[in-house]
Amino acid sequence: MHPFDLKQMLMEKHAQHVVLIHFPIALFVAGVALDFAAQWTKRQALGFAAYTNLLLAAVMALPAVATGLVAWQWALAGHRVRGVLLLHMVFGLTSTALIVVVWLIHFRARRGAATVLPNYRLPLEFVGVALLAITGHLGGFLSGVNM
Repeated sequence: MHPFDLKQMLMEKHAQHVVLIHFPIALFVAGVALDFAAQWTKRQALGFAAYTNLLLAAVMALPAVATGLVAWQWALAGHRVRGVLLLHMVFGLTSTALIVVVWLIHFRARRGAATVLPNYRLPLEFVGVALLAITGHLGGFLSGVNM
């Protein structure tokens, strides 16, 4: 395999998922960190940076999920999912839903007249980061990185 073989890079059965998944993970974790910092320091600029990161995380989570489903279809030809792959898929879809919900909470607060964010978002964001960590850990086992 040549390191710059474009055909092999694009047509590998799971390559796109492995590449794309890092964007929503990093954006969501950074968004949560910025949101906690904005809550603590009461700085609006940090709040806007958090919102932007959460928006981009929600947008980038969709192609990451799509490429994960395509990788499953290619790797297993649509056979029944079980074991670590099933856990990875369940945690991944739950993480994606939570990323979108957290962004929607921020979106509705920004769109409304009151720009005060509800305090229940902070534990929800923490749970989202924990779910992402578990999902990534399971994905590492699937890819062979953690073996």
